[in-house]
Amino acid sequence: MSSSISFEAVRESKASKEYGSDQIQVLEGLDPVRKRPGMYIGSTGSRGLHHLVYEILDNAIDEAQAGFASKIDVILLADNSVCITDNGRGIPTDMHPATKKSSLETVLTVLHAGGKFGSASSGYSVSGGLHGVGLSVVNALSEALEVTVWRNGKEFKQKYCRGKPMAKLISRELPADMKDQRGTRIQFWPDKEVFTTEIEFDYNTISSRIRELAFLNPEVTIALEKQDVDPEKTLHNVYSYAGGLIEYVKWLNTDKKPLHEVVGFRKEIEGVSIDIALQWCSDSYSDTLLGYANSIRTVDGGTHIDGVKASLTRTLNNLAKKSKVIKEKDITLSGEHVREGLTCVISVKIPNPEFEGQTKTRLGNPEVRKIVDQSILEYLTEYLELHPDVLDAILSKSLNALKAALAAKRARELVRQKGVLKSSSLPGKLADCSATDPAEAEIFIVEGDSAGGSAKQGRDRRFQAVLPLRGKILNIERKDEASMYKNEEIQNLILGLGLGVKATSLPLSDGEMTSLLLYYQGDDFRKDALRYHKIIILTDADVDGAHIRTLLLTFFFRYQRALFDEGCIYVGVPPLYKVERGKQAHYCYDETELRKLQSSLPANASYNIQRFKGLGEMMPLQLWETTLNPETRLLKQLRVEDVAEANVVFSSLMGSRVDFRKELIQNSANAVNLGHLDI
Repeated sequence: MSSSISFEAVRESKASKEYGSDQIQVLEGLDPVRKRPGMYIGSTGSRGLHHLVYEILDNAIDEAQAGFASKIDVILLADNSVCITDNGRGIPTDMHPATKKSSLETVLTVLHAGGKFGSASSGYSVSGGLHGVGLSVVNALSEALEVTVWRNGKEFKQKYCRGKPMAKLISRELPADMKDQRGTRIQFWPDKEVFTTEIEFDYNTISSRIRELAFLNPEVTIALEKQDVDPEKTLHNVYSYAGGLIEYVKWLNTDKKPLHEVVGFRKEIEGVSIDIALQWCSDSYSDTLLGYANSIRTVDGGTHIDGVKASLTRTLNNLAKKSKVIKEKDITLSGEHVREGLTCVISVKIPNPEFEGQTKTRLGNPEVRKIVDQSILEYLTEYLELHPDVLDAILSKSLNALKAALAAKRARELVRQKGVLKSSSLPGKLADCSATDPAEAEIFIVEGDSAGGSAKQGRDRRFQAVLPLRGKILNIERKDEASMYKNEEIQNLILGLGLGVKATSLPLSDGEMTSLLLYYQGDDFRKDALRYHKIIILTDADVDGAHIRTLLLTFFFRYQRALFDEGCIYVGVPPLYKVERGKQAHYCYDETELRKLQSSLPANASYNIQRFKGLGEMMPLQLWETTLNPETRLLKQLRVEDVAEANVVFSSLMGSRVDFRKELIQNSANAVNLGHLDI
């Protein structure tokens, strides 16, 4: 993502001061969607583009959840259109009494028209779509859309352009051998006038979402295909998981060492369906807790997640004291200790879910917490009492987590020696900026004193800070919290970035009360504690630089994942080449730019190409012009689109299992530019 600081001038005129009925606009039909697409799909970039696919896919999944569809086909065509077909009931095509047009045209052209608003007249008892805007939004933001419905022995078709029907609904009788065919097919071409990025769907991004839906809905088979003009490049996969969430947790923990078999259950109470699977692993020091409501991923948690956390903590503390594993009355395992090494997926299906906003990132139903809490308490208590070996393994893991926190010697020394909670206690190598508003400030994390020196001299001291790291930080994927605190570079990151550090008192084994330095994690994250709202990782364009960047991303993902959600993590992109021709110098950020520049030069031109291996090779002014200047630099903002997929990648790449890392590297080898390897 190109990053720049732009200033839009506000010009006052006589017309702008006058305010009357002429200035009141009334947007009709689907005009609001085309006017403010970000309100409905999040953005007009790649995320919004893929959201169109998810809207149609979710409609097909709703048919499956209702028990009417068992097969969904998703095809990414070579012309950058998408075709999604399900074998559900088919969208109704008869005349709608309110709109005086077909129900099919109504749901495609009228906002807040659908069959998922609940009550006796609803077409679905459980659904992810609630607002009746999904299909109509996709239609509004597509330069063309074709819908086909098979229903009641007939085939219905209609074409649309930017939300408006191009012709009336036509129908034909199906041949005798196809009379039983039913379902809906939507094919759409996203509108180039709306989206700011190139219209291109990423196969891996969509396959991750489809895999997730297949795990959550074991009764459905979903096929994904990406066609290409070159038949050999066509991609195809079929996702079907009869084991549901138990298979999901097994997949998430593929490269870990589990303490026990995956446990899980399904239950329905008061109309709320609960499906949960969980497993603890010995070689994991963080938790992965994924929540879904009506197959929608609730990235910000909600009452179902709160119920899981509360129930696990209470259940394991009760069983620990009942089994006399914890003898001291004053010691209680906290939620962090209980969940260390846990992978848990919970899916709830609710007739009337209360989501926060159209993006559905948090579940708000208060009754769900109590139902989830009580269900887990009953199931887990019975299971662990029947399997004491599993209980002992989990409690041993939790007690080790408690001991590691209490034994965080380096953290205690930091508190005692220098009072690290004071804002003045910053790393010595940090070159701070003068800006006091974190929203205006940014920090570059660079490798080594050489690059740090150039960055410090080339930066704009008003709003840019620089933190050089000495060597590679600890791979926290393989270490516990106590080991992490002892690492000097991680200490510098915590203090320099202001990662919401807090002091808390915990009892030591000898009864002494000592302050420990802990992280704010998960729900405790506070953006206002950050010293900079733009954290930019700036490493050399070589193998070592990539490794350092990955180590930093592992640290942020495992201990400050909210930084990704808040859009605070960026990767700086330094130029790879400098092309000098006479007194002119051109910088190229990749091979494509280099070839384009070379082709623009005369055939007999004389020039010199320099391949940059490290930031330290650049003079401060060069670094400013190419990498630091907001007007000319190239930044990539990192977000976690799929937590489950990211979790597996970090575990495989940075974990202790060599065989899984080798497999991941081999599978990704074709994406490596061999020219960039310094061997």
